[in-house]
Amino acid sequence: MVRMLAVPPVHERGIFTGSRNSATARDWISVPRSRGGLMTTLPGWMHPPREEGWLAEDLDHLHEAPRHTELIHGGLVFMLVPRRSGYSRAVHRLTCALEEQAPEGVVVEQEITIRLDAHNRPEPDIVVTAVPLDKDRTWHAPDDVLLVIEVVSPESAYRDRTVKPRKYAEAGIRHHWRVEEEDGEPVVHVCELDESTGAYRPVDVVRGTLHLQVPFEIKIDLPGLV
Repeated sequence: MVRMLAVPPVHERGIFTGSRNSATARDWISVPRSRGGLMTTLPGWMHPPREEGWLAEDLDHLHEAPRHTELIHGGLVFMLVPRRSGYSRAVHRLTCALEEQAPEGVVVEQEITIRLDAHNRPEPDIVVTAVPLDKDRTWHAPDDVLLVIEVVSPESAYRDRTVKPRKYAEAGIRHHWRVEEEDGEPVVHVCELDESTGAYRPVDVVRGTLHLQVPFEIKIDLPGLV
């Protein structure tokens, strides 16, 4: 596995590579460390092709990039840490539960990005949309998204709890769930867009059985996800 040296120190594993103007309060950049020492240069394809950073459409042409590459504030975010079994199981089972209950015309997907704007194209863990399934699609528009779900992992906790929800709300996505682990079981933080502020407001923190009426009627045994 590639080891990482982060500058400045960070609490997440991966790489941020963007323009000088793309930084937020805790954006970061890190570079690979080889066994023999620090690599002094990044591969050419990691450098932004323009001064303002990367654009959303660039992701479709970065064939060298790792899977699950996201675009945040015009910078690339790579996840190089293998996904944990418990995390993958929870995402898979939650996806299946939603698919079983989704009404006709509603599609549940994993591992697909949302093009929020020209400089932001994150990849949520689960996206629920109201558009027909298209096998060649690589991203969704926010207007088509009914619900976006992030299952928090240690490697992406900061982005999942702060940066990405803020971006989803600014793009007008009405429903957002954040799935956390509490005493070994999933807990769902249910949020809904407050159109007067353009931010999410907490609706509920659900343990045990999740039973909601929006964006469609959903009933899920949360302990059964693990």
